[in-house]
Amino acid sequence: MLKALNTAATGMIAQQTNVDVVANNMANVNTTGFRRSRAEFQDLVYQTVRAPGGKTSDGQSLPTGIQIGQGTRTISTEHMHMQGAMKQTSNPLDMAIEGDGFFKVTRPGGEVAYTRAGNFKTDADGRLVTVDGYPVEPAIVVPPDTTSITITGDGVISVTLAGQTASQEVGQMTLANFANPGGLRAIGRQMFLPTDASGEPIEGVPGQEGIGTISQASLEGSNVQVVNEMIDLIASQRAYELNQKVITAADDMLRKVTER
Repeated sequence: MLKALNTAATGMIAQQTNVDVVANNMANVNTTGFRRSRAEFQDLVYQTVRAPGGKTSDGQSLPTGIQIGQGTRTISTEHMHMQGAMKQTSNPLDMAIEGDGFFKVTRPGGEVAYTRAGNFKTDADGRLVTVDGYPVEPAIVVPPDTTSITITGDGVISVTLAGQTASQEVGQMTLANFANPGGLRAIGRQMFLPTDASGEPIEGVPGQEGIGTISQASLEGSNVQVVNEMIDLIASQRAYELNQKVITAADDMLRKVTER
């Protein structure tokens, strides 16, 4: 009976984690460039009472055995890097990546982080920065007397200055890709850091070496699908309730055993 109590408890803990992951996905359904997470589980070690293929007393091989599972555990919460929905905006500094790749931004300590959120702004010095003020890498400065900005699919940024008709190039956006994007470490603010699991960043010009292209005046929304998240939530709730019923049943059986 105690095995059932502990086993069902691991199931409840696992489903609680799953609900936490779904809740975070739902909370960020409108967050630009957000990547949904998926909880993954693994069964625990089995208690082997009788091994499959063992021998009986008269030397016969057993076709099956007796193995009792000990429950489950959360093995990972993986970020899913599928393309999010694209939406058009009127801001010429908004950029969306169509395909694989990440924008590069420099954090206050000088560390480079990676993001899919392309809702960029300009700071007091004209530098292209994120909504948190982190500058884009490589640094790009937009002159203060700029009247129009053009960003090509391969990341070339050109501006037209007041009183001029010809445009001039002010920078080249480069993107980074990873052999295993699922191995990136999320640090919040839609940013990721590389790890040994993700591999080193593979930098390149948009549209080359398997890296996606840039779409100007567009933003990539969250890749969360609300309907799928609702289904996962309902399934997780029901699984939690079933594990709860197992604990109740095991407790009832223990009570009957101990009754005098």
